[in-house]
Amino acid sequence: MNRLYTDRLNIGYGEQLIVKDLNVEIPDRKITTIIGSNGCGKSTLLKALTRIISHQSGKVVLDGKIISSENTKILAQKMAILPQSPESASGLTVGELVSYGRFPYQKGFGRLTKKDYEVIDWALEVTGTIDYKFRPVDALSGGQRQRVWIAMALAQETEMIFLDEPTTYLDMAHQLEVLELLQKLNIEQERTIVMVLHDLNQAARFADYIIALKDGCIVKAGNCEEVITPDVLRKVFHIDAHIGKDPWTNKPMCLTYNLLKGEPQHEKMDIPVYSALSVTY
Repeated sequence: MNRLYTDRLNIGYGEQLIVKDLNVEIPDRKITTIIGSNGCGKSTLLKALTRIISHQSGKVVLDGKIISSENTKILAQKMAILPQSPESASGLTVGELVSYGRFPYQKGFGRLTKKDYEVIDWALEVTGTIDYKFRPVDALSGGQRQRVWIAMALAQETEMIFLDEPTTYLDMAHQLEVLELLQKLNIEQERTIVMVLHDLNQAARFADYIIALKDGCIVKAGNCEEVITPDVLRKVFHIDAHIGKDPWTNKPMCLTYNLLKGEPQHEKMDIPVYSALSVTY
């Protein structure tokens, strides 16, 4: 069994149930992406897995322990999370922001130790942000800031990193830069990466495991060949998709799609309505 899993998990806001009776395992030392339409429960699931929000019933288990009763600092030494569109306090330098990742290890008055400074510099080096150490975070570009936030997560020295739409608002080059960095961390350091992505082709290209949600329930979970299929995309997004192969990775790729109207359209439609190098929702 994997280190992190849920058992009959139900999450809601007030009386509205968002995630329903969910059983899911997060593969160890792999990249997992969660996909689905807006409002299907992707971010809600991510927040529940990291205890940012509580759940109504069921349980989230990490290393054999229910995380709702785990000590906060101990949990923060195991998992780091980057929320959607994180905001830093005005005036912080890059080094100061990344130093916050050392909070789970601080004692007493919270002074940084020699080990803390070494880890901070290591995280900056790995993410290619060491040259920005003394620059204000506000002065950086979107892609640079995102790498700095990832550096802060690395400074926590956790084996699991959770990211909620890490490529939002970034241009194509910076999106690729961030995803390649996460893939490098997974391959070279065996970090377990879990992220919400809107781009189906990015999910297929970088993920080892994909969880497709609709209305708070899993439609399909598995490798990209099992999930990025016309049938699954029809159920999850209500689209008629034509799937090909990425010529560089040989993974499935959504080449074009039509919105389904009324009766499902024939899968071999010859005339595309949309063509996309990158399909987002």
